[in-house]
Order: sequence, then structure tokens, then C-alpha cells
Amino acid sequence: MPLEELPRVPLAHLPTPLDRLPRLGDALGVDLWIKRDDQTGLAFGGNKTRKLEYLLAGAQAHKADLLITTGAPQSNHCRQTAAAAAKAGMDCWLVLMGTPPNETAGNILLDRLLGANLIWTKDDPRDVALEAAFEKARQAGHQPYLIPYGGSSPTGIAGYVSAMQELSQQKLEFDVIILASSSGGTQAGLLVGARQVGFEGKILGISVDPPAETLRATVADLATQTSHMLSLGWSFEPNEVEVDDRFLGGGYAVVSALEREAVQSFARQEGILLDPVYTGRAAGGMLRLIENGDIARGAKILFWHTGGTPGLFAFTDQIA
Repeated sequence: MPLEELPRVPLAHLPTPLDRLPRLGDALGVDLWIKRDDQTGLAFGGNKTRKLEYLLAGAQAHKADLLITTGAPQSNHCRQTAAAAAKAGMDCWLVLMGTPPNETAGNILLDRLLGANLIWTKDDPRDVALEAAFEKARQAGHQPYLIPYGGSSPTGIAGYVSAMQELSQQKLEFDVIILASSSGGTQAGLLVGARQVGFEGKILGISVDPPAETLRATVADLATQTSHMLSLGWSFEPNEVEVDDRFLGGGYAVVSALEREAVQSFARQEGILLDPVYTGRAAGGMLRLIENGDIARGAKILFWHTGGTPGLFAFTDQIA
């Protein structure tokens, strides 16, 4: 089904701003811009809102009354899913990994404020806990709709095919687009959209947790599935996917000097807030690539801000 015919529920404030970052860019010797998907508007915004416009339409088509999804304790995806469910008058169950923290902060506070039911995996594998929650919901008489980790199904990914069309309509060309990449859906959508609009630059995903080889394969597979769903018929190979995994540091959500310095640089030079887990790591990687000469001086760069700023309030000690 072509993108323009795919059912969609308006949730996001679009188009999101495309702004130049003159102080930070001039200091680095590049022409630096930012795409503000932290301003999509749904419960502090973020990239998942674009995906949820299509996923929520799918849930409504299935006459669902409950959205179920999963993520890390400070999942931005879960927070936005809870907000979408509230806006649509649906219940929401969030299967969060691990055990409840001692303090309610950041996205966990917002999840509860939005009325979500939090289910903790504890020692169970995430997929086992997710399946158990889905079955429990059915037995309780709900009509549940399962949204995958990160919203990264072809339906959700369509939101970033549309986002690339939006960028094309904003009439600026870039040598490279840089973004945080984890579940792979946002990067996959941009790849499909880039081929559709004829974008000739590089789309570079800074890995937040998976090894580059794994993430390339995931993104290529998701892009291929999405292309076929949208009746485009294209296939993507892992060697077409640009991923850099050299900035993983101590692992997922482990804040180091890389993330801290990036968060502080964007805040103090441009008044823009990044989160410590995703955009902080991606921006930190970008700064290193420029400083090391892997990205040429004078390059025109777009940093795609995928949101996540509520996470700042769960990492105050590490950031401050």
C-alpha cells in the first residue's frame, strides 16, 4: 500500500523545525544543522510519535482497546506509547525490563502520570514477559494490540519514510545525516525515504547498543520489509547501511565523558537539551568524528534529534 494511502492518526506537531547551530558548528569547522524531532509534541515529544501515528491507526483498525509494548525502564518509546493510548482513550501496559527502581523519576514518572500499567520483567526474558502480558490481557477480556520494541515494525517505520519526505520539502541538502540508532526503525525509514526522494548524502547511525554488524543487518531487513509494504519493491543490503559502533563505552545507558560533554556542549552553546542515553551518545560520536577528521571540515551535517529529554532527570548525578 502506498504511503499516502496508509491509515494514520495525527499525533505529532509537523513539520518539525530544521535549525542551524552556528555557535557549535563554527567552533567545529562544519555547517551544522539539527532536525528537532524532540518537538513532535506528544508528552515531551520524540521520534516514536511519528511511528505511533501509523501504529495507532493499525490498533484502531483491529478495534483494540489496549496497547502493549516494551522497553528499558527509561524507555522514551514506552512513554510516548502511553501518551498515544491516553489520547486515543485506550489502556496501556508497559513491560519494562528488570525490577522497579527505588525512585520514580524521568520517564517512569511520566508513564505513571499517563495512566500506564507498569509490568516488570524481573528475571524473565523480555519476550517471555511480553507474551505473558499479552495473554493475560486477552484472558481479562481486552482486545490488545502489540507494538514491538521501539515501534520498529514496517507500519511504524513508515513514519520515518514520511519524515524524509518532510525533510526534502524543507529544501536543504546535506552531506551526512547523523542519528542515534538502536532498534533500527528510524534509520530504516530514513533509508527508504532517502531512496524515494533521491537524497544522495550519507545516513549514519551511531549505535547506542548493538554491534555494527548486527545493526546493519537489522536496518537492512527492516528497510526491505517497509519498502515492500509500501509497494516500492526495493531491497536493501547490510553493506548499504552506515553504522558506527565505536562509541558504546560501558554499554547501554552507561553515561561516560562522551555523553556528558555532548549534552553540555549542546546546552551551553545552543540552548538545546539532549538525553544521556540516545542523542547524547550520538552527538558525542558526531563530535569525535569531526574532531578526528572522519567527517571533513566544511561538511554540511544534519543531526537528527530523536528526543528523549525526560531521561535527563533520571541521570542527574551522571550528567551534573
